[in-house]
Amino acid sequence: MFALEVRRHVMIAHSFRGAVFGPAQALHGATFLVDAAFMTETLDPHGLVVDIGRAGDVLEGALAPLAYRNLDDLPDFLGVNTTTEFLAKHIHDRLAEAARAGALGRAASEIAAIRVTLSESHVARAWYEAPP
Repeated sequence: MFALEVRRHVMIAHSFRGAVFGPAQALHGATFLVDAAFMTETLDPHGLVVDIGRAGDVLEGALAPLAYRNLDDLPDFLGVNTTTEFLAKHIHDRLAEAARAGALGRAASEIAAIRVTLSESHVARAWYEAPP
């Protein structure tokens, strides 16, 4: 399996509902390091998984609506605990949409999987992986 991975970061604010979250029930900020890996069984005729520039642009586009926002105020997230795991899937879904639209320079049918990893710190991260 071949992979190409790009990295960006995003700063957000949010809060959680439920005693399990302890002090994180209050509004707080987070800065996530976001890695998006695109995986293929073969390289394309140019020797690429996907175009690295396009991959970075697509990831930036997926993060832009979240950046410097209070996620509690966004209509798509009303009533949702925007956990790291939840956000990894949300970002994956935006990348998968872009892949299906041809934004990566390679057919989505040739991409075996996309993995999105959100690192909360140097000791904690979550990821979501699925085909586009």
